[in-house]
Amino acid sequence: MAIHHKIIGDGFPIVMVHGWTLDHQAMLHAMEPNFEGRSGWKRIYLDLPGMGQSEAQSFIKNSDDMLAAVLEKLDELIPDQPFIVCGYSYGGYMARGIVEARHDRVRGLMLLAPMVIPDTDKRELPKQIVLKKDPDALSNLSSLEAEAFSAMGVVQGQREWERFRDDILMPSTQTNEEFVNRIRENGYGFTFEFSHTLEYPTLIVTGRQDHVVGYQDAWRLFEDYPRASFAVLDMGGHNVQIEQEDVFNSLVQNWLDKLES
Repeated sequence: MAIHHKIIGDGFPIVMVHGWTLDHQAMLHAMEPNFEGRSGWKRIYLDLPGMGQSEAQSFIKNSDDMLAAVLEKLDELIPDQPFIVCGYSYGGYMARGIVEARHDRVRGLMLLAPMVIPDTDKRELPKQIVLKKDPDALSNLSSLEAEAFSAMGVVQGQREWERFRDDILMPSTQTNEEFVNRIRENGYGFTFEFSHTLEYPTLIVTGRQDHVVGYQDAWRLFEDYPRASFAVLDMGGHNVQIEQEDVFNSLVQNWLDKLES
């Protein structure tokens, strides 16, 4: 299976799944700082099919097929091993699918600004708002860059722009648009219902001003995870890990401490 992946470190496997039309760098830049000074973790960063350096696969026509491809890759990389899974946005939806399919092996879960409801029209979303803006940071951008950043950024400063550029904007240019559009049309949501709970440390991080997937739909997942912590971060949009980096990192550290204990 031609799914590009990057492995960092040795130890207990922790699988990272990025968002729609992104690549592994979004999760790598968000998560790697939290493993400095920590040993015993094997981080597996995936590029979903048709995104990043992973080729589009003709047999993948919907999200069920996408999940099947990811599971096949995981069974190849960590056969019969317990593991932890982290997912961002659409990757959070995938992560829940992984929990459903490999319930007996998953030992922890992190959902970052997770997509909960595939149908955009049915999501509960706050209005789009910008809470902090550095005009100097925006003045140097091309019109396309400024438009993309302004459409997403709740906090629009120089550091936020650089992370947005590297984690979100640049990776999206590698996406096979025809392939991802086909999935959006043929079955963006899974055909199965989620039925499993998870009795292991779980972290759900959302942005209060996330106008892409919102935070209210994610709250409805809370009771499915008896060991869950749930955070809604102010001054955080869909890229809350960039806009509230320090708080995000402290939450992840706390979650990793629980997993290690």
